[in-house]
Amino acid sequence: MANRHRYDGIILGTGHNALILQAYLCRCGLDILSVDCASVPGGGLTTVENPSLPGFHHNTHSFFHRALTAMPWFVDLELARHGAEYVEPELNVAMILKDKRSLQWWTDFERTCDSFAEFSPTDAQSLRRWRDDFQPVVEKILRPEAQSPPLPPDDRRRWLDQTPEGRLLQSVSELSPLEFVKSEFTSDVVRAGLLFFNGLREVDLRLKGFGHSIPALLASEHMAQMCRGGSVRLAEAIVSDIEEHGGEVLLGVSLSSILVRNGQTIGIELSNGDRIHSDAFIASGLNPQQTFCGLIDADDAPKRLRSQASRFQYNLLAPLFALNLALKEPPAYAAAETSPELNDAFMVILGLERFEQFEQIVAAHEQGRIPDTVMWGTCPTVFDPTQAPDGMHTAFMWEKLPYEIDGDPRNWDRLSDEHGREMLKKWSCYAPNLTDDNVLNWFARSPLDTERTLPNMHQGDLLIGSFANDQVGFHRPFPGAGEYRTPIPGLYLCGGSTHPGGNITGLCGYNAARVIAADLKLDRWWEVPEIAFG
Repeated sequence: MANRHRYDGIILGTGHNALILQAYLCRCGLDILSVDCASVPGGGLTTVENPSLPGFHHNTHSFFHRALTAMPWFVDLELARHGAEYVEPELNVAMILKDKRSLQWWTDFERTCDSFAEFSPTDAQSLRRWRDDFQPVVEKILRPEAQSPPLPPDDRRRWLDQTPEGRLLQSVSELSPLEFVKSEFTSDVVRAGLLFFNGLREVDLRLKGFGHSIPALLASEHMAQMCRGGSVRLAEAIVSDIEEHGGEVLLGVSLSSILVRNGQTIGIELSNGDRIHSDAFIASGLNPQQTFCGLIDADDAPKRLRSQASRFQYNLLAPLFALNLALKEPPAYAAAETSPELNDAFMVILGLERFEQFEQIVAAHEQGRIPDTVMWGTCPTVFDPTQAPDGMHTAFMWEKLPYEIDGDPRNWDRLSDEHGREMLKKWSCYAPNLTDDNVLNWFARSPLDTERTLPNMHQGDLLIGSFANDQVGFHRPFPGAGEYRTPIPGLYLCGGSTHPGGNITGLCGYNAARVIAADLKLDRWWEVPEIAFG
């Protein structure tokens, strides 16, 4: 139980966004409690010990953290001092083909261009041009926009109309990622690689309005990173800062309801009947259905609000299937015989050969069947030996697969191990040393397992909500609740269902802290980007 029954604020959930919000407000001097049914904080920042082999640690959900050390909250909360140490390997991504060629993304942009040129000199030129053209778009618009509460659509258009960077962004954004790649690149391999690395893992490639997502990522200063000691170390670092500034994290408790009196939130009730009161606010890191339909009595939430929340939609293409290995030695790729650097690649993409495979993947998700495997993953212990016993290794591969198979997600309970074996078999075609002698143990996790362990990720949606149907920006999760405030006084949102969306960015919690601090008239101790009209 919490140390007491009254706090300045209560935060529901301990995913990374919720923890970041708590850390900022604790540094403002507030007494903040966060609560979660999980036994450890962090949500998707999960690192677990192998259930059969002690000492082998697996990152079962979140691992690749893009540009995380460049996030303002990472610096503001002094997370490096609290033990969050990141690595950004030089050969950041390698897409290995059956013929042993590879398309490579390096932290050294010139080496990336050289790799693209092996497939198409024209595409290498296009890569350079879009990177150069979009760097000011990222620096002047996309970065400060993601790190600020969203603007109303009309205000945003007026802001973007004022500068050449804004007009370029609007023009490119009219396209879908598929349309952008088809219009700007020629090589089938390059197109496929760009769409997968810079598209499929984040948004529906068919969505108009997101054509800018690929050049924006190409222009980013940072690439994929990993946390030493496992992803859980990031969560532990944030909790360390929270506790250093007087906050409390309550785990292993089940929420029953959000308490509302005279239209204003006043606290929460746990399933055991205990009540904890809040004097200033409640912030939910949960999804809209959990928050408005599951925890608030129908008499305390306007009918329209519950209806909007119930219609919030999730991503068809987001669910994740994971294969986790405990190994004697790391995967040794056959392609490394001619390109030795591939055994030091951070993220490895396998099974992707053609642009047309994306249509097949989408069709399989729509039909509820398993497509031909396209997977990506890494061997963390190549870069951080602490995650396995001395001389040993862990590795994993992920695959986007439907939440429902043949119309029923429960079919995963029957199919999960079978598909894990198929993934391992395919992986060994690229890395022949993944033999029975080398693989000490393996286990799989399905999209249904994701929902069971992380209920916030409804239907296994790791992004916690689609970006279609205008569920973006000022209208995320829905109109009237898109600035982290909700129509219920004292109730705020801070999870991945808000702007700028899911994934490990921390910006939902970071932006929510700014809004709540302003509403409570707190002295803000941190600097924030300002979006100003010229």
